[in-house]
Amino acid sequence: MRTIKIVVSFLATLISATSIANENSMSNFSYDYFEARVGISPVTYGAGFSTSIHPNAHIRFEADTKFETDWDMTGAIGFHAPVNNWADVYGELGLRSTKAYNRSHDNSKLGVEVNIGIRQWLGPQLEMGGEIGHLSMNDDEDIFGSLFVRFHATELFAIGSQLRFNEAYDEQLILTTRFKF
Repeated sequence: MRTIKIVVSFLATLISATSIANENSMSNFSYDYFEARVGISPVTYGAGFSTSIHPNAHIRFEADTKFETDWDMTGAIGFHAPVNNWADVYGELGLRSTKAYNRSHDNSKLGVEVNIGIRQWLGPQLEMGGEIGHLSMNDDEDIFGSLFVRFHATELFAIGSQLRFNEAYDEQLILTTRFKF
């Protein structure tokens, strides 16, 4: 029942964002990228992929692992819309699979993730943002979040760092490299 409420809330947000998007059909950021990342404490390795499926919608896939028979994988569909000339709001509804000792006690779990975030340009090459989300896996309900900063060295390449809170590997600093396509 709780999952149904989460999905309905997400769809209501998506519909309201679509009405905003109809006024401004372009976003301020690219949602077409491939990302490689390394987590610190614990050390993890990961990759992400996102592509636009509509001027204001995208799909995202990502996976992280410590290479110790563990994983944290997400596949999501989301919306994105401009808030003003320098910021975008986005939200996603995703399916998440996790097998990390601190979350699932060596058993894999499958759940639903809903998140909403904002991305903001601080200058011509500097972006920052954050997101908050809700994760429902079996009988567990968790709130998670992240803050990030990204330096766009060129139009097609960016490096950044992300601080994740209450995620599969608990609190973690992640260094990222993003390639736009």
